[in-house]
Parts: sequence; C-alpha cells; structure tokens
Amino acid sequence: MRSTRHRTTRTALTAAAALALVLSASLAASAAAPRTGAGVAPDGGGGRTAQSAESAQSAESAQSAEAVTAALTWSDEFNGAAGSAPDGANWNFETGAGGWGNNELQNYTSSRQNSALDGNGNLVITARQDGNGGYTSARLTTKGKVQPQYGRLEARIKIPRGQGIWPAFWMLGGQFPGTPWPNSGEIDIMENIGREPHLVHGTLHGPGYSGGNPITGHYMHPQGWSFADDFHTFAIDWSPNSITWLVDGNAYQTFTPANTGSNPWVFNQPFFFILNVAVGGNWPGYPDGTTQFPQQMVVDYVRVYDSTGGGGGSRTGTVTASNGICLDVAGANTANGTPIQLATCNGNAAQQWTVGSDGTVRALGKCLDVAGGGTAAGTPVQLWDCNGTGAQQWTHTSGTQALRNPQSGRCLQPVGRVQNDGTRTEIANCDGSAVQRWALP
Repeated sequence: MRSTRHRTTRTALTAAAALALVLSASLAASAAAPRTGAGVAPDGGGGRTAQSAESAQSAESAQSAEAVTAALTWSDEFNGAAGSAPDGANWNFETGAGGWGNNELQNYTSSRQNSALDGNGNLVITARQDGNGGYTSARLTTKGKVQPQYGRLEARIKIPRGQGIWPAFWMLGGQFPGTPWPNSGEIDIMENIGREPHLVHGTLHGPGYSGGNPITGHYMHPQGWSFADDFHTFAIDWSPNSITWLVDGNAYQTFTPANTGSNPWVFNQPFFFILNVAVGGNWPGYPDGTTQFPQQMVVDYVRVYDSTGGGGGSRTGTVTASNGICLDVAGANTANGTPIQLATCNGNAAQQWTVGSDGTVRALGKCLDVAGGGTAAGTPVQLWDCNGTGAQQWTHTSGTQALRNPQSGRCLQPVGRVQNDGTRTEIANCDGSAVQRWALP
C-alpha cells in the first residue's frame, strides 16, 4: 500500500516573459467509470478511493467521448546536440534548495550537469551527490509556454532507481502561483519512489483532497519488474470532467468529479508540465548505503494529442484484455468466419491488430466483424473480408476502455465473461466492467 505523502508545494517560479501558449481541444463530456481493473490500490494514508466499476455501470450510456485516433498538437522530441540545454521555448528551470515543502535534500540547478540532451533524442535529468555530501538535480516546467487543456498527454521515460530517489512527470494548474496550491490543482501523471521499483502512482490534488489525503491509485508492473529497467510510456486521457491514467497503453484508473465529493473539481483549465527528480523527502524517505549516484531519468519525448487514443492514423499492435491476455484469430486461420478468441500473448501475426482511422480493427488482412451484422447480445465476433458495413465499425470508449460496435450499441467481451486462453468473443450489453476493457495499440 502506498505511504502517505504530504506535499505543500513551494516553488521558485518567476514570471514568464513569453505569452502563454495554451493548447486546447474540444472534447465531448465523458462520464467514465472510475477506477476499474487490477493493479490499483487506494492511498495507504487514508486517501479517497474511487467508485467501483459496479457502482458506475450506468455511466456507459452517458459516454460520448469516443476516439481511436488523434492528432499530435505539440511535442518535444528532445532532438539536439549532446550536452545542449532543453529547448528554452518550451522549458523553464526552477532552481534552489530549501526542501520544496517535502523536506527534500536536492538543490535544483540549471547546469548541464543536471539536465542536458544526450544527442540520441533524449532529455537526461541527473541527480548527483556533490563533494560536500549534498545533492543536485533538475526540475523543468512548461509554465507560461506550453499549457494544454484536455487530450492524450504522454511521455516515454526510463526512470532512475534507488532508495530515496523520487522521479515525477506531473502538472500544476496554469494559474499557479497566483492561485495557490492545492486550489490550483495538481495532476501527477507518474511518480515512483525508489523503495517501490515495481509501482508507479497516479494522483490528483485539489482543495479538500491534497497532501496525505489525495485521490490516488497505483499501477504494478505486469511482471513485477522494476520500471527503471526500460522505457515506459506514462499518459493521461483528459477530457472535461474525466481523467484516465495509462501505462504502456493500459488504462488503470479513471477519476471524475464524483470522486471529489463535495470538494471542487479543479481540472477543467490549462495545466503546465513538470519533469523532475527529487532526492529524499517525507514520502520516499532518504538515500542510504544502497543508493548509488548519479541517477538519471531519461525522457524520450513529451507529447500532446488533441483527443484520447494517442497518435494519428492507423496503429498496429496487440489488443489486450484487462488481465493482459491477447485478442487472437483462432488458429491464425484467414478463412471468413474464423472465431475471434482470447489467447496467451505470443507475438504472432494472429495477434497483430491494426486500428484504422476508418473505424475498422484488422488482422491477417481481414476485419473484426459481428457475425451476420447481428445486433443482439450474444452475437459472435469473427474475422471477415473488410466490406465497410456497420458490423465492422468499432469505437474505443474513453474511461471504460470498451470496444463498442455502434451499429448494435453493444460492446466486445469474452463469452461467459471468462478471460481464459481459448475463450471466444461476442457482443454484449455495455456495462463498464473490467471484462469489457481493451487496451489498443
């Protein structure tokens, strides 16, 4: 369970000289089912827990924010010469020590020793131990420069490791510090503390739910491995009155105004990004004899898409159920009418699906199809020649992550609601449950 964290945000922000670039996109309101699926735990310090999927099943009928594609509206790919500074048109440096409200140990600097491009398309933030036993690191923000409101916001990051190391990819409301924290709002897209190498946390802070009492949950590495071992993509799908957290395309929680109770929902405004690596603090604890320095957070990119779904045009890869098993063409058979089933992920072509901008989901050159164009619950789902009919149209619903056939108004699920190897699939009444959650490429 997550330890409590008390953040009384304190910054050394200065007024930006440039006018704010506010990236916003119109999204329909989404009544997503809050926090569904495995791998989520409430805050161990008494933080609010989200509603169960069962209590939110009726939300499916209110879903209107549906997307399988999105346009890239802003990104920093961190292309540049090795040793150069990150782009000043996008990033500010926050500097100084003083604990940052959390009794942290690091002194944030603007030195290339603590933040620099590596010449291979990455930004590297480095936490170091100096010769006097102190620590330096970097904290970068897009305050007054890039302040998105809504969309798919994501970064591909390889995090550092070690006791007392605290990397984060997060956001503060654009009116901060004029509107003080927590009233300004805070969205933590990804945090990790070194003593929990296999967990990352996603959290909201706002008036009445902040510090040691946030709205929060966590995601466990599917194999229980350390997130520091490789790059991972950390994202939110953010629409009016709904935020869903994802790791490597797997949605693990959704929060809506229902989760704040009588307290204000302060997340319908522009926010700015923050990337930093803290050393020590109330929540992660402090470095010990096992902690090695320097430690680096390597950021491949930060991107903003105009709607949920991540990436424009067609995308190819696995389609996975909420328990991690793959959507599969039975026997890798290309004949019309071949059943679509669940199977252990094996990387073969029968599990490579292309999600098209035309609403189709294709494998082996054919389409995911509702048999006979049926609309009744229980109608089997099969492989068939692509023909442009409504039986082959699918939308991925934000929040519940359901794969819905608009012609029938029903959702893809395993027969009998059993997520086992070899279970066939069908369409069924959309209910927001975990067995109807699908992670797309």
